[in-house]
Amino acid sequence: MKNIVMHQMWMDRAIALAKEAGESGEIPVGAVIVNSRGEAIATGVNRKERDQDPTAHAEIVAIREAARVLHDWHLNGCTLYVTLEPCPMCAGAILQARVSILVYGADDPKAGAIRTVANLPDSPVSFHKLEAIAGIRERECQELLISWFENHRRYSSS
Repeated sequence: MKNIVMHQMWMDRAIALAKEAGESGEIPVGAVIVNSRGEAIATGVNRKERDQDPTAHAEIVAIREAARVLHDWHLNGCTLYVTLEPCPMCAGAILQARVSILVYGADDPKAGAIRTVANLPDSPVSFHKLEAIAGIRERECQELLISWFENHRRYSSS
């Protein structure tokens, strides 16, 4: 029970970050990396439009920040919380960084590379064992994305 409450708390922080990203015109995805002592050491939001960088997904931004904070690219013992199931690029980065636990909110039926479309952590290409926990604050994460895309389409077609 303690873990689920902790996961929900950190996912709430990721959701708040995702909302900020959405308000700035980015697809609303937020990420938080927590160390083994339960301290947030990095955050990230989608910044593809802002940075004009196709790799600036929330997970990548957070992983880069965590590596700088730790002065090490090995994120062993860290937990990554993200509002949307990581894509293949982000799943690869998570595995390369040796993140211990991934907690995500909503499945991504188009590009999810953890369980939904592909399963990179359990595939032969993965040399790192990743514990993945899905569905934490799933409804909130889904609703945030759905409403953002509905508004985006509405204003794009006007």
